[in-house]
Amino acid sequence: MTVDRTAAAAAPPVKNTAAPAAPRRRRNWAPAFFLLPFFIPFILFTLVPVGYAFYQSLLKTERTGGTFGRKTTVFAGFEQYKEVLGDPEFLGSVGRVVLFGLVQIPLMLLLALTLALLLDSTVARLKRFFRIAYFVPYGIPGVIAALMWAFLYDPRLSPVVELLDEVGSAPDFLGSSMMLWSIGNIVTWTYTGYNMLIIYAALQAVPGDIYEAARMDGASEAKIAWRIKIPILRPALMLTGVFSIIGTLQLFTEPQVLRSISTSVTSTYTPNLAAYSLASSDNYSEAAAMSVTLALATFVLSFGFLKFTGRKAES
Repeated sequence: MTVDRTAAAAAPPVKNTAAPAAPRRRRNWAPAFFLLPFFIPFILFTLVPVGYAFYQSLLKTERTGGTFGRKTTVFAGFEQYKEVLGDPEFLGSVGRVVLFGLVQIPLMLLLALTLALLLDSTVARLKRFFRIAYFVPYGIPGVIAALMWAFLYDPRLSPVVELLDEVGSAPDFLGSSMMLWSIGNIVTWTYTGYNMLIIYAALQAVPGDIYEAARMDGASEAKIAWRIKIPILRPALMLTGVFSIIGTLQLFTEPQVLRSISTSVTSTYTPNLAAYSLASSDNYSEAAAMSVTLALATFVLSFGFLKFTGRKAES
C-alpha cells in the first residue's frame, strides 16, 4: 500500500473548532483604593451622623411622675416628624430661607459671572491682584465677617448709617423688614469671590483658539462672552448653584451673630437656628427630626435643580 505524499502535503491542516477557554477576569481594586481617602471621611462624618440623627429622631423623652419626675426615653416612631411638619414657626423659617435663596442666589451668581468675565477679558489688567481681592472676603471667618457688618448696620456705631442719615435716607438695617436682606448682603459679600474663582477657573480651561477664531470672524468681546463663554460655563454655573442652595438652607452664622444685637432675629429665624435652639433646650429628638427633614429638603432641592438645569442644557 502506497501513500500519495503530494496529496497529503496539499491537504489543508485540520482546524481546532473547540472554543478557547474564557480568560479569568481579575478584579482591579486600584480605583477603590484611590477612592478610600474620600469614602472613609464621607462615611464617618456624613453618613454616620445622619444615621444617628435619624435614630434619635425616632425617640422621645417623657417625664414620669409629674414635673419633677424622672426622664425616660421611649420609641415614638415618626411622631417627631409630625410635630416638626406641623410647627408653623419651622415652616415659616423654611419659607424665609426659600425667599432668601430665590433673590440672593441669582444676584450673587450673576455678580460672580460678571466679575469672572471681566477678569477673563483681553483689556483686564492686574488680574492676579483682583483675583486675590475678590477672594479675600471668603477667607475671613464667618463670625468675624458678621460682626464687622453688624458694626456697619448698628445705627449707634455705624459711620455708614450716620452718613445716610445726614442726606435724609437712613434705612433700619437691623429692622424686621430689612434684616433678611441685610443677611443677604453679608452672604453675597462673602461668597461672590469664591464662586467667581470657580467660574474663572472654568474659563481658563477653554482653548484660546476658539476666541481667536471668533475675533477673526468679526465677533466683539460682548458677543464672545454671550455666545461662547456663557454656554461653556453652564456646568460651572450648575455647580455653584448647587453649592449656593445647600449653603442657603444651612444659613446659621449670620443670623446667630445678628441675633445678639437685634430683636428682629428670633430663635426660629432659619431652620438651622430653630434646630440649634431646640437642642440647646435639651429637646434633642425633635431637633434631630428637624435636622433630618432639612437634610432631605436640601437633597431634594439640589437634585431637582440639577435635573431641571440638565434638561435645559439638553434642549
